[in-house]
Amino acid sequence: MKVILLENVKRIGSIGEVIDVKRGFARNFLIANKKALYASKENIKEVEKIKSELSKKDNEKKKQAYQIAEKINGKNYYVKKLSTENNELYGSVKPTEISKLIKEENKIDIRPSMIQPAEEIKALGKFKVKISLHSEVDAEITIDVSSADTIQ
Repeated sequence: MKVILLENVKRIGSIGEVIDVKRGFARNFLIANKKALYASKENIKEVEKIKSELSKKDNEKKKQAYQIAEKINGKNYYVKKLSTENNELYGSVKPTEISKLIKEENKIDIRPSMIQPAEEIKALGKFKVKISLHSEVDAEITIDVSSADTIQ
């Protein structure tokens, strides 16, 4: 299915580009999140007209992403969780929990979908977590998981 992009999408393409993607990806993600339109002749003409405006909006989003990255990049966030004697957690630290931590400490809203842990956080220790703020801007934080109590 051919679609025309309304914003830069990581590993997919840039504004105004006509790309061929699977129908489900187009319908369920790109079009549903207003990142693309069906590539009809009318839509292509419309996007060509508003391309500069879309680029300006994208640059503003990128600036905001850089500002957020400066505030949180390299920071440590501490989590206390119940653990076993083997230093394994009961449950795991999920992106929604990380999102809440950042909001509490820095007053910054980050959607859980932006948070990409390198691995599942299921044990005590330090874990690197990548946050994709924009298609061109990433930040990296450290989640330090310590034991709240040991249950036997």
